Amino acid sequence: ETADLTTAMVASGRRLDLSLLGPFVADKHSTGGVGDKTTLVVASLVAAAGIPVAKMSGRGLGFSGGTIDKLDSIEGFRSQLSAHEFVEIARRTQLVVAAQSPDLAPADGLLYALRDVTATVESIPLIASSIMSKKIAAGATGVVLDVKVGAGAFMKSMEETRKLALAMRDIGRMVGLQVRALISGMDQPLGWAVGNALEVAEAVSTLRGEGPPDLLEVSCTLGGHLADMAGRVSSVEEGVALMQGMLSSGKGLDKFRQFVVGQGGNPAFIDDLSLLPQALVTRDVAATEAGYLEAINAEIIGRASVEIGAGRAVKGAPIDPSVGFVLRRKIGDRVESGDILFTIHAATEEAAETARQNATRAFSIGTERSEPAPTVLEVIR
Repeated sequence: ETADLTTAMVASGRRLDLSLLGPFVADKHSTGGVGDKTTLVVASLVAAAGIPVAKMSGRGLGFSGGTIDKLDSIEGFRSQLSAHEFVEIARRTQLVVAAQSPDLAPADGLLYALRDVTATVESIPLIASSIMSKKIAAGATGVVLDVKVGAGAFMKSMEETRKLALAMRDIGRMVGLQVRALISGMDQPLGWAVGNALEVAEAVSTLRGEGPPDLLEVSCTLGGHLADMAGRVSSVEEGVALMQGMLSSGKGLDKFRQFVVGQGGNPAFIDDLSLLPQALVTRDVAATEAGYLEAINAEIIGRASVEIGAGRAVKGAPIDPSVGFVLRRKIGDRVESGDILFTIHAATEEAAETARQNATRAFSIGTERSEPAPTVLEVIR
């Protein structure tokens, strides 16, 4: 029934034909999280390896950041493309990421608007069909799904997350679309940066080979699976090694630059990150006790970022691309009293103080060191 619903939603609008890009066109989708800038890294690495990537992305809502909001912090970048432009840019550069087109699966928009008032926001079949209808309509051959679980994810339990991943995998199988799902942890923010321009800067640093280990792990793993699905390698392990090679050779960064230029953006920020939007106020927040960092509640950080303008509480609300947080410690790290836990980037001193009060609650310090959970928890083929 869920597959039939998904098929009907796809048929309610147009379906892109990406066959001229080659036998395999890759797409990647995340169910949303805090500090999740993996699309910028994964898409660049996969496209650099010669696998076309064509992705429709969304804007953030609630405490979950959107890829299009991040890209819109780049001077001149065009995220709104016609269907013809979308296909043409993908053909020319092997990589395109654009805002969701309203003529793809329009029935999804109507159903989505009803879910609040019908108490079905958390319905797994409706979540799965919503995501997959847009992925199928966008025309890719294979999709890797990054399904988040934890405090900073929509799904809090492993059981519910696995149900959603399996549902999306099965829909793909029934309509002839290759789908793999990775379940990854979102108890603490991914990487160091939370906020649109800050996350773009971190993605560039990652493509330079200077990224945080958790972001590198999930990005290379997602890319490795896409390379395996495309038949570019003979195993996922080879695919991961291929992504690491694109990173170390600088080809991933070169592809990102080509991508930015291809969609009208000014690439100067890639060499000088200070050209990205900068917050007027920055404030360091220090630990008041010594010990080991036990937890960083990603949802609290995410909601605090919305409060200072990095996200939106209601659809269509404006955002400030320059604001957000940069973490200085992660779970398992030893901290002394006075060590910097995080840095606030805000528009005003008042907003910075509010952010300090809100975000400090996310950090728990204890006497025993706890090992952080693996970033990638499970793979569903």
